[in-house]
Amino acid sequence: MLIGGFEESPLELRASPRGGRIIRGRFKYNSLATLSDGGRNGGRPRKEQFKPGAFTYSLEAPEQDIALLHGHSFDKPLASKKTGTLTFNDTKEALQFDAEIVPAVAEISWVQDLFRLIEAGLSIGLSPGFRIPPPSAVKPEDAETIENENPSLGRAIIRTILQAILFELSIVSRPAYQDATVEMRNWQVIESGLAVPRPQTILRYR
Repeated sequence: MLIGGFEESPLELRASPRGGRIIRGRFKYNSLATLSDGGRNGGRPRKEQFKPGAFTYSLEAPEQDIALLHGHSFDKPLASKKTGTLTFNDTKEALQFDAEIVPAVAEISWVQDLFRLIEAGLSIGLSPGFRIPPPSAVKPEDAETIENENPSLGRAIIRTILQAILFELSIVSRPAYQDATVEMRNWQVIESGLAVPRPQTILRYR
């Protein structure tokens, strides 16, 4: 399984009307991530990006699960597609998700620690765990392309992923998006019985 690190992935944390928490995030397409700067030996930098629709198979296949993890550890799951606690909205701009952290999970000590890190703006990065489909399923040229960066922009080798099998998305500590905003809200129940956020208690972390 491959792990990517990407530059634009804001996360939002808020209370769930059902007693847990909700983490909302987005993984931007056509956004170049620098995987390697070339190292001390003067190698060429390597960059990577995903095209819109790259995760279509994983999102639509009923048998394909996707997990939201802490730090790429399957021992630290937060939500999953198969349990219905991880839902997606795939657009041309980004893969957006809502993860409902149910009360039983939200009470775990390391999850509480993660909430505090998100609130403090220390864990607001998003990184995918994926693999390229085998040639028997997708032709290599239809799965990914490798090209040289425009010389006027640099000398990197750019890998563009057209189709990938997505296993997990992980919340990571490396700041990944300069303008990321994390919101935390308290909720109130109005006369209709609907739970809504209290606007005056919004806390923003930039």
